[in-house]
Amino acid sequence: MRVHLCVVGRLRAGPERELISDYLDRFEKTGRGMGLGPVTVHEVEDRKGGGMAAEAALLRKALPSGAKICIMDERGRVMSSPDFAGQLAKWRDTGCSDLAIVIGGADGIDPGLRAEADFALSFGAMVWPHMLVRVMLSEQLYRAASILGGAPYHRV
Repeated sequence: MRVHLCVVGRLRAGPERELISDYLDRFEKTGRGMGLGPVTVHEVEDRKGGGMAAEAALLRKALPSGAKICIMDERGRVMSSPDFAGQLAKWRDTGCSDLAIVIGGADGIDPGLRAEADFALSFGAMVWPHMLVRVMLSEQLYRAASILGGAPYHRV
């Protein structure tokens, strides 16, 4: 199952970029034998200031045709790491070939795009900066692959 991170904003050089690259590399290496990966990052940026609606239009263009859409949203489902790993495995095992995980901009995800999502995931009731969500999601993808592979990275 190919994973696509469809995100608002361009990540510049710095500690966040290094963490994301490290975790996504680990995810690809760990998940490859289990049918998880590769990961492609699709960054979009609304340079005209059109707000959430404009960001949603750009995100829709970045979504692979036929992909399962999972949005990151504070109103979404809060899951444990093993439950998230199980959800990834379920999508993979039921024939999902492309999973698009969408991270909106500073104002969140347009309600129209939110309504089109197959799944909404939350990292809790707190609102997180979208660039930090990219780091946390990358780590959770790696953790999920490690859990599915039976590695000791995650201790239950």
